[in-house]
Amino acid sequence: MLRGLRDLDVARRRVLVRVDYNVPLKDGRITDDTRLRESLPTLEHLLQHHAKIILVSHLGRPGGKVVPELRLDPIAQRLQELLRRPVTKLNDCIGPSVQSAIAQMHPGDIVLLENVRFYPEEEANDENFAKELARLADCYVNDAFGTAHRAHASTYGVAKFLPSAAGLLLEREVTMLSRVRENPQRPFLAIVGGAKLKDKIGVLQDFIGKVDAFLIGGGVAFTLLKAQGARVGSSLVDEKMLDEAHRCLKTAREHGTEMVLPQDVRAVRESAVGAEHTIFPAREIPDGWQGWDIGPQTIQLFQEQVVRAQTIVWAGPLGKFEQPPFDTGTREVAQAIARSGAFAVIGGGDTAAALQREGLAGAQNIYFSTGGGATLEFIGGRKLLPIEILRKG
Repeated sequence: MLRGLRDLDVARRRVLVRVDYNVPLKDGRITDDTRLRESLPTLEHLLQHHAKIILVSHLGRPGGKVVPELRLDPIAQRLQELLRRPVTKLNDCIGPSVQSAIAQMHPGDIVLLENVRFYPEEEANDENFAKELARLADCYVNDAFGTAHRAHASTYGVAKFLPSAAGLLLEREVTMLSRVRENPQRPFLAIVGGAKLKDKIGVLQDFIGKVDAFLIGGGVAFTLLKAQGARVGSSLVDEKMLDEAHRCLKTAREHGTEMVLPQDVRAVRESAVGAEHTIFPAREIPDGWQGWDIGPQTIQLFQEQVVRAQTIVWAGPLGKFEQPPFDTGTREVAQAIARSGAFAVIGGGDTAAALQREGLAGAQNIYFSTGGGATLEFIGGRKLLPIEILRKG
């Protein structure tokens, strides 16, 4: 059991809240505010108890340096609109100016610290930096499930120095994902896509022996196909991962975990990308052609697997979904899940964005997690330190 908000005395106290406001920006404007909206229940609970709220988040990958376009000013502006109350954006995370601003806070006030990853000490989980953050508050709430697989100063280190608890979002994520982690109904499928095998190899390794089958699409599929000796033309392949792909396929066979790879693909000419496209067998893609989506036979095969499944975890789109008609595979498999009775968890990021655009956010059997890597590592059985430190007892 996690220590939750109800276990923490927050009334009129300074509460440091780690949120995940790593949202997509275009020309300085937020293009998807889902992560902000998901944090609102925790913030509203704190406001009801007249807490002084100090928000800390990262944005992008500034690498421990100040990157002006990754400042959190657009976040503060949008959050202010959602909450219908002022949100004061500070230009630092620690130091005298921050301490002075917080000393002047009244119950119900909200401040947002600057991008915490502007400080190299954050990702290094530097103890002194964590202590400086802790000095700002009386207690700590972690509501950033999307960062729970990263033991950084603001997600883990600070919890050592303050009374701490899980926010409502983090608590809900752990509850929902534990259904899949601890007692999944079978058959249990993992749908794995995305561009590169190196980004998904950990998922495959963690889930082999736990799931009954993988349905593989995207660039991940071409690396595995090439490792089996298939001709994949000019399709995206992680050449450095071919040996790892061999080992992964071998381990899956040894554990009796089926790897369902594409039978056919929708491909484009490399020299005229997006103009001319046709269907090829997945193992016989001619030179000069790139596979950009799973083909109709594969879609049907994946749909048949989905119909039989009771539990599904999905990470990564099955094709170049942002460019029709190469969104067909992702869309049609998603619609099959919505029609099925299976409980499906969709990892965050590109997959969630693609499926929510298809109007599937309201499907009763689909749970959209705010995490990407955190979701998969948690379900895969790994211990996530920022969560473990919040457990009772």
